[in-house]
Amino acid sequence: MKFDFHTHHYRCGHARGTIRDYIESAINQGFHMIGISDHSPYFASDEEHSHPHIAMSKKEFPLYISEVLQLKKEYKGKIDVLLGVESDFFPEHIELYCRQYEKYPFDYIIGSVHHVEGLNIFNKDRWEGLSAKQKQQTKETYYHLIESSARSGTFQILGHIDAMKGFYPDFSTIQTDALVQTLKVIAQYDLAIEINTSGKTKDCGGWYPADDILEMAIFYGVRVTFGSDAHDAERVGDDFELVRERLKQIGFKEWVYFKEQKMFTIDI
Repeated sequence: MKFDFHTHHYRCGHARGTIRDYIESAINQGFHMIGISDHSPYFASDEEHSHPHIAMSKKEFPLYISEVLQLKKEYKGKIDVLLGVESDFFPEHIELYCRQYEKYPFDYIIGSVHHVEGLNIFNKDRWEGLSAKQKQQTKETYYHLIESSARSGTFQILGHIDAMKGFYPDFSTIQTDALVQTLKVIAQYDLAIEINTSGKTKDCGGWYPADDILEMAIFYGVRVTFGSDAHDAERVGDDFELVRERLKQIGFKEWVYFKEQKMFTIDI
């Protein structure tokens, strides 16, 4: 079975194409399931559209849901279109976000940490002038947030769990035990992490997470799934078969998919 749970479209302001474009791309590649998971609005902001180049506006959110549900019906029998969302994780606002999500029939919700210590994780300048100790503390804060997202009970999938390396590849060399603790908690709460192939589009290259993290993940019993994090329809399913083969080499026997927020296991 071929699937991709992480795709975006024009509403978030930094992806291209319509939802239909992504569905058609998946069909053309013989995929069985395509998950639509654009960025959640900034629900806690007083502004209607506080970050127009990062996430959709609040008023667009129900329109997004309606469009995915309509396309789900339209493409029934051709491909399984799944309703998802990539949700920012702000621990101080998690109840507000949950109230929004409870209104809609999501198949799954991806929880992603995009902000640490008030700065976007992809901010290239955030590391300048930091001591080794400060860099370690930043990495620990990042993983403590991911751990908190796992404990929140809101998500089925945790997004790109080492994406902070995107524009700072040395992030991976910062030593801390926080990652191991986070993986243990993810396993405890029976969530999935995604193998996200968009890392190849950043300075770090490769995928999120790196092989060493996947080796730790299988050791601690963490489940895995797949998401391209496509921001262009041409990237739907990018490296799916390569990921499948690499997971087999690491030792994974199965991965998971989600429908109606229920987890299903299939052989890799």
